[in-house]
Amino acid sequence: MLANGSCLCGGVKYEISDGLGDITHCHCPTCRKAHGAAFSSVAAVDIENFKFTSGKDLLKSYESSPGKTRHFCSNCGSQIYAHRAAQNHYILRLGTLDDAPLMKTKEHIWISQKAAWYDVHASSVLPQYDEWSDDT
Repeated sequence: MLANGSCLCGGVKYEISDGLGDITHCHCPTCRKAHGAAFSSVAAVDIENFKFTSGKDLLKSYESSPGKTRHFCSNCGSQIYAHRAAQNHYILRLGTLDDAPLMKTKEHIWISQKAAWYDVHASSVLPQYDEWSDDT
């Protein structure tokens, strides 16, 4: 097994067996609002490599933009993942990881819509894209 994760209250738990992608920091308005932070740190995980070990029945969902649904714990509100219907992977919210798998941080995206109070240029040497990166 590659990693374990859980929500804030511990009701939702999951494990990842393989295939966790590189880290992306998303600065779009929906990620900022959903997480109450300057950006959301995420990585792709193949659906076949993601399994709930408890609390799947606690999940609620919200379509935050057309075709993109966010899944979160109905008890504590922790976002676990998002999913676009046509994709074979989940967009895992890395703040829910309990383990620290070896992953590299790849990029900042949607900095054209970043929080005005956050200076991404001063705090990061990672590539930065006004919207999507070329390979997202």
